[in-house]
Amino acid sequence: MRSRILRDIKARRAVVSKELERTIWRYLSRNTTLEPQIRMQAQLALNRTPREASPSAIKNRCIITGRGRGIFNEWRMCRFQFRMHALNGELPGVDKASW
Repeated sequence: MRSRILRDIKARRAVVSKELERTIWRYLSRNTTLEPQIRMQAQLALNRTPREASPSAIKNRCIITGRGRGIFNEWRMCRFQFRMHALNGELPGVDKASW
């Protein structure tokens, strides 16, 4: 499980480091006022960027277990870990519902 968490951290760092570069290449390749040759070169440069630097490569995972399903985005925890931490009072502002 730890390897999945580390892989997710690595992917998130790659996306942050290449974000500006990818944005520039994407803008140049989609700008219709530029010459087609420049647009083609920009598209090729965009294709050369690492695959893990793509924002779609990031999958929300639980920061405790590495589980990839049932994630609460605000806390980045799976539903089971969220429940356990909430019941222990470790999450501020979260109380067990009663009515």
